[in-house]
Amino acid sequence: MFLAMDQTEAETVALPGTAPGGAVSETTCPVRWRRSSRARRVSLRIDARAGEVVVTLPPRANRRAGIALLTTHAAWVRERLAALAPHIPLVPGSEVPLGGLRHVIRHDPAAAGVALASGALIVGGPEEGVVAQLAAFLKAEAQRRIRVLAAGHAALLGVAPKTIRLKDTRSRWGSCAPDGTLAFSWRLVMAPDWVLDYVVAHEVAHLKELNHSARFWAHVELLTPHRDAAVEWLRVNGPALLRVG
Repeated sequence: MFLAMDQTEAETVALPGTAPGGAVSETTCPVRWRRSSRARRVSLRIDARAGEVVVTLPPRANRRAGIALLTTHAAWVRERLAALAPHIPLVPGSEVPLGGLRHVIRHDPAAAGVALASGALIVGGPEEGVVAQLAAFLKAEAQRRIRVLAAGHAALLGVAPKTIRLKDTRSRWGSCAPDGTLAFSWRLVMAPDWVLDYVVAHEVAHLKELNHSARFWAHVELLTPHRDAAVEWLRVNGPALLRVG
């Protein structure tokens, strides 16, 4: 297999395993090969959002080295993939969390846009536009809620973000750049309100202290009481948010 530098390619790979009774068996798993000019060794990780294994190859490594690493860690790979939350597509009938509460997606061709109802998200227009409309709605709602929280927290600390951006990150829920730009995963709109509140408070506190010093954590404690519970919620439930859409 040849991959140009800093490009990826997906395929299904058979992993060795042991069936009940000790017999040798094979299972398949989705693998995305990634060749990186910055990599120094062959490595693998689980991409929860895509539901696949990502194997990174440095410039001089070949595919056999990646297969060897996959084989060595086959049990770990199978366990991690099996533990992934089910994928939730943005289609009628699916249940999508918003503010930590489940909302069933319903399609009403006669309706306009997306409307919140009791335990439901009503999507209007043609059915082929449901996914795009819902994705746009969730991102707009995330932007709205985050801006309100950020404004309140920033006022308490006497600071102001340069701008607020939404991203679809795989590992970081929020970040604060040295120039005062705050960035958040739009998927946080699906988490409970108090979890979103903590993440926004955390990043706003960085506008005062761009570090994790005692002073920084004092600012966080001033802004929100949810630190420990929110961190634990994201550790346990955060990966499931990556499986939506």
